[in-house]
Amino acid sequence: MLADFFFSLRDAGLKPSITEYLTLLEALKADQANASVDDFYYLSRATLVKDEALFDRFDRVFGVFFKNIDDALDWDQLEIPLEWLRSQGARLLSEKDRQKIEAMGGWEQLLEEFRKRAEEQEGRHQGGDKWIGTGGTSPYGHDGYHPEGIRVGGKSRHRRAVKVWEKREFRNLDSQREIGTRNLKLALRRLRRFAREGAADQLDLDGTIDATARNAGYLDLKMVPERHNAVKVLLCLDVGGSMNPHVRLCEQLFSAARAEFKHLEYYYFHNCVYENLWRDNRHRRTELIPTAEVLHKYGPDYKLIFVGDASMSPYELAYAGGSVEHWNDEPGALWLKRLLNTYAKAIWLNPEPEQHWRYTQSVGMVRELLEDRMYPMTLQGLDAGIRQLQ
Repeated sequence: MLADFFFSLRDAGLKPSITEYLTLLEALKADQANASVDDFYYLSRATLVKDEALFDRFDRVFGVFFKNIDDALDWDQLEIPLEWLRSQGARLLSEKDRQKIEAMGGWEQLLEEFRKRAEEQEGRHQGGDKWIGTGGTSPYGHDGYHPEGIRVGGKSRHRRAVKVWEKREFRNLDSQREIGTRNLKLALRRLRRFAREGAADQLDLDGTIDATARNAGYLDLKMVPERHNAVKVLLCLDVGGSMNPHVRLCEQLFSAARAEFKHLEYYYFHNCVYENLWRDNRHRRTELIPTAEVLHKYGPDYKLIFVGDASMSPYELAYAGGSVEHWNDEPGALWLKRLLNTYAKAIWLNPEPEQHWRYTQSVGMVRELLEDRMYPMTLQGLDAGIRQLQ
């Protein structure tokens, strides 16, 4: 069974290794799962999944695989040994719970009453406080509540037997999915390079200990400047037109970038960079900033990130006057080359799914200009782009 589960994970693209599989078997042999499906879930995830971005995919495989096994078992024909129930009760119940069961007459009385009601009951029962059914306060059934009952079927509302893999808490971390602000921040942090800047206003603990020891035990405080992320980023965002469906994702990227980088400069363009950029979309016609000014203002130590779908008429890239909004004296490709010549570390993030890129001629042209440094806005794509910038 575990071998089938192992191959199911590999088929889903998680690719656990034989070594990791053997590690899981050793852990099971050492009774690390404690005969609990929930413990087995956490144990198998810890041993077989290398990247938290794949947790959601693991949850889906786990849920399908073990649900199928669960469905294949005929629970009506299974005999539950009385000794097993007693041992589980002694193991899992608190002292207060045990006292409540003893008040009902003990385990023997509880199980005997369960057998009687199962024999007497005819059909399904909803609510109430006696029969085996759903809702209500009977000690037997599910979707109700009784402090010392036996759940029969269903799913608990009180988290006494929750299937943790069905919660899928990591569904937004799959590397094939579009990314949220939190995941963007985690990915952008790969670019961090810390340096100490400004006034020395923070205690240098290691330096203080060393200086005090050298000073025969007399306290000698040492201060250092605060550490800041010294990476400089120039962000150019495409807005309007075909980018409208991607506004939310671009907002998340912008928010994450502003939170992560102290030295962040941003500008907007439409379709392609031309002779002017702007900082405020409300004044894009009146408050333009010459692109040449941007090139001279920010040094080559900045890392350049374009964000856009690169979907436009090829004329916008290749010819003067090709812009759909204004007369451009020089083709967009020329301005892109100028930017790329100034900023050696540059990438293009494309919110369109990668499988659609080949259908748009301009995407291919932009990719060629950037020497194939275009990446999809997925966790996997952003991770590859950030590595390129490093």
